[in-house]
Amino acid sequence: MTSSLPPVHASPDLDRSFPSPLSPTSSPSSSSSFDADNKIADVHLLSGDLSSNNGRGTAKHQPRRRAAAGGKPAKPQRQQSFGQDIGHAASETYLLTRLTITLLRYLGVGYRWITRLAALAFYAILLMPGFLQVAYYYFFSSQVRRSIIYGYQPRNRLDLYLPENIDGPKPVVAFVTGGAWIIGNFPQGTISDMVSDASQGISFICNNISEYGGDPNRIYLMGQSAGAHISACVLVEQALKEARGEETISWSVSQIKGYFGLSGGYNLCKLVDHFNNRGLYRSLFLSIMEGEESLQLFSPEVRVQDLSFKDAVSLLPPITLFHGTADYSIPSTSSQTFVDALQRVGAQADLILYEGKTHTDLFLQDPLRGGKDDLFDHLVAVIHADDKEALAKDATPPPRRRLVPEVLLRLAGHISPF
Repeated sequence: MTSSLPPVHASPDLDRSFPSPLSPTSSPSSSSSFDADNKIADVHLLSGDLSSNNGRGTAKHQPRRRAAAGGKPAKPQRQQSFGQDIGHAASETYLLTRLTITLLRYLGVGYRWITRLAALAFYAILLMPGFLQVAYYYFFSSQVRRSIIYGYQPRNRLDLYLPENIDGPKPVVAFVTGGAWIIGNFPQGTISDMVSDASQGISFICNNISEYGGDPNRIYLMGQSAGAHISACVLVEQALKEARGEETISWSVSQIKGYFGLSGGYNLCKLVDHFNNRGLYRSLFLSIMEGEESLQLFSPEVRVQDLSFKDAVSLLPPITLFHGTADYSIPSTSSQTFVDALQRVGAQADLILYEGKTHTDLFLQDPLRGGKDDLFDHLVAVIHADDKEALAKDATPPPRRRLVPEVLLRLAGHISPF
């Protein structure tokens, strides 16, 4: 889905079987895909860009793309050759360039955006030693299945990250990447398109992951930043559909064993002004969210407290949210208030805060730093909770090597625009 699960050290098998895209020789969590950067826990069989676009807009804001015919999940596609990947990359580059030009018309060319883009460029350059290693792993590792088609739109693709040895069904992590609801999404589509695409991607995983060695009974859903918001919207909407007894569903919330939200925002009504002050201007944000009248509809924190959600609460899987206390892109209070709301209505929800961590520390700088990774450890502990043998291996994980020198990581942290 557009840019995933941060890691902890899992067992040696886990580390070898689920290397994070951020660490070719170490394994963060399940599977990973990165948007500006993401990684997933060691037990994920896959991660992908599940937050594209396809679906229906409101009556006032019509969907920007034509909905595909039929509601059945797409069949698994064979992995493309490297030459086909190059062709796909070229078409993607053209598409992104065209969309960037369109986006700049919304943003305008002002001092704030020029300085942020410059900071982003320097930030990427400083972390380039790690990015290059991740890119090499992504394009040349036999454990990565790239650009699996899960829908009918051009960007309905996900990546699968597989273990070296599949000696039995493996746990799966479906990761929805972030990107401020813009990278890989707007202006191709608005929020309803993104939620629809993510749901379609999850459906593909639930119905097809066994063909890749994944355990359909141990699927975990995770999202980071905007991806955490989108995946939470999907989870809440799917629970509501099932509580109403709707029959036209291609996957069930009962297939999701747990949900992990990393650095997400779950009440858009409280975040509009904050985002505007951070450079995601109100007019642009409301265009993405299909108008101010739709903010509550796409705010999971608000939806779960509505009386209409009463019968759906029991359908939700255990929910764990992670957030850094020094996150200025999305304040950690966003996760705190969502957990409070979930607990009030009777859902199983927990919050883990990381003191002094920023918006990108947990899923980017920390895995690039190597060594112990608390987030990854938390994820693997949850995923392996019922597997004593795996937990024993997790206790003595192999060392994870550093991908970027500490001086570059510290400089990147100082100039990060996030």
